[in-house]
Amino acid sequence: MNPIASVDHLTPEAWATANRLLVRKALAEFAHERLITPEPAGDGWWTVRSDDGAVAYRFAADRLALDHWHVDAASITRHRDGRELPPDAVDLCLELRGALGLTDAVLPVYLEEITSTLAGTAYKLGRPAVTAAELAAADFQTVETGMTEGHPCFVANNGRLGFGVHDHHRYAPEAAAPLRLLWLAAHRDHTTFTSADDLDYDTLVRAELGAETLARFAATLTGLGLDPADYLLIPVHPWQWWHRLAVTFAGEVAARRLVCLGEGPDEHLAQQSVRTFFNVTDPTKHYVKTALSVLNMGFLRGLSAAYMAATPAINDWLAALIADDPVFTRAGLTILRERAAIGYRHRQYEAATAPGSPYRKMLAALWRESPVPGLAPGRRLATMASLLHADRDGRPLAGALIAASGLPPADWLRRYLDAYLVPLLHSLYAYDLAFMPHGENVILVLHDGIVERVVFKDIAEEIVVMDPDADLPERVRRVRATVPDDEKILAIFTDVFDCFLRHLSATLHTAGVLDQDDFWRTVAECATGYAATVPHLAERMRRHDLFAPEFPLSCLNRLQLRNNQQMVDLTDPSAALQFAGTLPNPITRFAPTR
Repeated sequence: MNPIASVDHLTPEAWATANRLLVRKALAEFAHERLITPEPAGDGWWTVRSDDGAVAYRFAADRLALDHWHVDAASITRHRDGRELPPDAVDLCLELRGALGLTDAVLPVYLEEITSTLAGTAYKLGRPAVTAAELAAADFQTVETGMTEGHPCFVANNGRLGFGVHDHHRYAPEAAAPLRLLWLAAHRDHTTFTSADDLDYDTLVRAELGAETLARFAATLTGLGLDPADYLLIPVHPWQWWHRLAVTFAGEVAARRLVCLGEGPDEHLAQQSVRTFFNVTDPTKHYVKTALSVLNMGFLRGLSAAYMAATPAINDWLAALIADDPVFTRAGLTILRERAAIGYRHRQYEAATAPGSPYRKMLAALWRESPVPGLAPGRRLATMASLLHADRDGRPLAGALIAASGLPPADWLRRYLDAYLVPLLHSLYAYDLAFMPHGENVILVLHDGIVERVVFKDIAEEIVVMDPDADLPERVRRVRATVPDDEKILAIFTDVFDCFLRHLSATLHTAGVLDQDDFWRTVAECATGYAATVPHLAERMRRHDLFAPEFPLSCLNRLQLRNNQQMVDLTDPSAALQFAGTLPNPITRFAPTR
């Protein structure tokens, strides 16, 4: 790629806009997490001062339900010693270093993540503008690659440290550049393949690659004097081959325990999660999730070979549980099962490291179902993250969907909540089960702009059964975790109310689509309606009270600011939580009479 053209998006104008947008988000989310305390300046204006008091940010903002700060990006000014300076997200972090608790070890990496996030925003600003109405009518992958915001809570949410600018153009979801995955032959002595009970390795690779490609790969191996029967095939992110495996695993390549076979036949598009790919040549084929040793939002995005082994069994167990439960059936809930997984174990790195080390997560992959084959006529798919998307003119995509549906906004919202919130409530109250139901992990099935049902994905790495004594099949027991009884309800309060519905409510409220009181009243009505269908769970609902007056504020940015290399120990997620007081529950005043 031409090195000059590769940075065409980094113009002064785009950089200024990107900084203003990210400073807006930083002020809003850092205030929400009580890392900073804006001082009232009258008439809806606020001031935030640097650690040393020399710099002042002044801005207009509304404080909405759940202490959500809706900051007007255009209103932000920054002054030092009476002189106005442009808003700068990196400078903001330096000026608030003490308030944010940034240590010497974390600070430079965090600033790099902030800078990379800014660069990603500048790149998106250089793409053709698409209106909310156009995107609301677009196909699945156009919506997927059209997202601009990333995680709604994290400020440094687009770090991707390890990607060069040429990698961004090739591999970033917003680049919407189709690519072909690389395939490696991995010696069976070092490789573990597991699959669902009704699937086997040969059936999977024949369906994914076809006879012609399999013959080509076999010829490469026999040409090296190797027996194809001694090897299993692993799909690999091209970046991982060029930057990690060809170097860090060089000994395995030299010994022919790993053999690069070249590209597969199908073109794929990177999804918002960056390391997962949708097959655009044949959308009915599996998603492929790959290891990617890139630092993004608190983790290196590898995949553990050992961890992957139980993945299909966990998915089959959960799919059966959902299929057998009438509440899930009425809601239309389905999951995208992770049907098979494969991982390569590098014995030298395993001998040198503890479980969980990034060196044990460099070469693995899984195959996840596509939602396309299960789609009824006239239905469309869209990532749930799109409900928080706004176009360049600030018009929300959710508002465009509501307009297209012809429903009153509260009715549209109730249909969505019945599809999304009810299964999450039932998972908690009936099974002590929690998902990670953020926007990127949920797919909406839309009919005439209305959410008809939802599909949950990213199952084996994200679900947790919050009862250490739960009676689970042996291969599924990994998902059990000890979670204090009073923290279980945070699976709804934090992950759903604070980390998603807070933003959706603010989006609809500030756009004049649906008042926040009507929004939260509808949430309360949905929860009350669900409770009426499960009287046998009344005691559990009293113990984990969704209408409690307040709940602990669990802070995501505080996690990343404390440790942006490994934000959470996935084997003990409860231990990592960072709390900062409580939030008033916005549905308490709409509680049913008891």
